[in-house]
Amino acid sequence: MSRRGQSGGGGGGDVGALLDTAVRGVVTAPEEGLDLALDTGASLLAASAGQWPAVSRAALGHADTAVGRCWSAGWRPADLARVVRRDLKPVHLALAVDLIAAEGRRHPAAGLDRRWQEQLRELEAEVWWPSDEAYLSGFAQRHRLDRFALATALLELLRSWGRLPPIAPVGPAPGRSAHPGGPERRPRGPVTGEPRMLSRIRALLAKAESTDFPEEAEALTAKAQQLMAQHSIDEALLAVEGVDPHAPGALRIGVDNPYESPKTMLLDAVAAANRCRVVWAKEFGFCTVIGFDADLDGVELLYTSLLVQATHAMQQAGARQHLDGASRTKAFRQSFLVAYAARIRERLTEATERTTSDAAAGRHLREDGTAEQLVPDERLLPALKARTEAVDQEVGRMFPKLVSQRVRVSDGEGWAAGRAAADRASLRGRSGEIRG
Repeated sequence: MSRRGQSGGGGGGDVGALLDTAVRGVVTAPEEGLDLALDTGASLLAASAGQWPAVSRAALGHADTAVGRCWSAGWRPADLARVVRRDLKPVHLALAVDLIAAEGRRHPAAGLDRRWQEQLRELEAEVWWPSDEAYLSGFAQRHRLDRFALATALLELLRSWGRLPPIAPVGPAPGRSAHPGGPERRPRGPVTGEPRMLSRIRALLAKAESTDFPEEAEALTAKAQQLMAQHSIDEALLAVEGVDPHAPGALRIGVDNPYESPKTMLLDAVAAANRCRVVWAKEFGFCTVIGFDADLDGVELLYTSLLVQATHAMQQAGARQHLDGASRTKAFRQSFLVAYAARIRERLTEATERTTSDAAAGRHLREDGTAEQLVPDERLLPALKARTEAVDQEVGRMFPKLVSQRVRVSDGEGWAAGRAAADRASLRGRSGEIRG
């Protein structure tokens, strides 16, 4: 794989300056002047087939700066892709993934945190082109674009990223440590792959999503929440012993239209039951979840699963209603999801409180779902309180100015149907317990 050379022979320096000028003109252009700026810049870049390889090399070089600036401003790979997915077209997203992959050549995998690596894998961000000079030609061939159309798409993408404001970081940028100078976390068990507890939770939720039997989904989801709560308790007690000195962290979860407000409510319900906090950035289509690392993974898994279950239940509820079409209105679905989120909050909270009470009494839930009786640990409740306070303090540090928002319900039928659906997905089996 060839790497970019320095700007120089063959007009490379001139092309680089030309690209910088075109990008600057597009980024700073007002909306009413954007079309002219795009046409002017794209025409200059695509004017000559002979200079197209140099434009290609310059574009990837410019991406190093543009993408790196976004990393420094708190953005992450999934965030940049989400912005493009919301505001632009699929061809822009494909281009965005390639530019992220190109910039990633600067950073060894060892310098990236776990979630960063996961986002790159999910995006399938890989360098597929044989040389930087051949990149734009290869991309144009893949997507059946002429030079002008591709140059326009490139400038539109760079404008979108170039106008992003700084946001609160949720982890270290590439090459930076999350805890500089801090002690290393002592690994417990296998150090490769996913933790066994998280793997079991993921498997339970996958089964809950796939089953057509509400009672089975109810039991599986409940067991997943209990395992999550027990895992959080175990981590809290290890922190008391000085094993885990890390402060709360954060991650971002995309929340897209339609019905983004009740989806955010559902995420907040899951987060609150797992001692995390949620801050919604509506303009960018994501929520920041703040909590301890062991809790964040579970929140992301459970929210994703419950969203799938809620959507399925909403569609079934609509199909069961009258033929006048009222149940398929936006108001019905909005009210359904708000009620679903409110009821799920109650049920998740009950499951967490039950697991915490059991743990305080010495009853411990193993990773395989079976229980064992231990000596009650009087450190547990103070440890959990301390972690909650630490999360609140981190929220205050990251977001010193927060605004609360109410979600209105305008369809009583939707509210009743949503609450009933959440009851069917309740977190308690018929016997009142979840057995392994």
